[in-house]
Amino acid sequence: MDDWNPPKIGDIAPEFCLVGRAGEEVCLSRFRGVAEVVLFFYPKDDSPACTLEACSFRDDYERFREAGAEVLGISADSPESHDRFGARHRLPFLLLSDPKGVTAHRYGVARTLGLLPGRATFLIDREGIIRHQFSSQFRPLKHVSEMLAVLGELRSSRPPG
Repeated sequence: MDDWNPPKIGDIAPEFCLVGRAGEEVCLSRFRGVAEVVLFFYPKDDSPACTLEACSFRDDYERFREAGAEVLGISADSPESHDRFGARHRLPFLLLSDPKGVTAHRYGVARTLGLLPGRATFLIDREGIIRHQFSSQFRPLKHVSEMLAVLGELRSSRPPG
């Protein structure tokens, strides 16, 4: 697309404001100082691998919340599609619409074979710094286990309070 340098671990996460379910605008800055953010980019609502990934995040959602993190899913699908997908699978976290892939591009989420939207997950700490990134189109369940492990390490290194 252009010569954009995607963020790396240790960089400030790029800010975004995207429309979620029910038309609510959600900005990354809303979580600054409040919670870690597990931000997962996925190709398509209701595709088999994406459904498996989203349901895995759903099944472990309480573990993320107990660790002080909020989960956000982003794809190019419309807010209406996210509404149906979220309701059908009882997803408790926010799904955000990135219709032109601008946010995915800003995060350096690569397309698979140049065709399929990428699958990547980022752990962003309370100060807005990227602490971990995992990318795998074909191992959707690994995104959840990776983030839980790193979130646990981050939490144990954080001073109490």
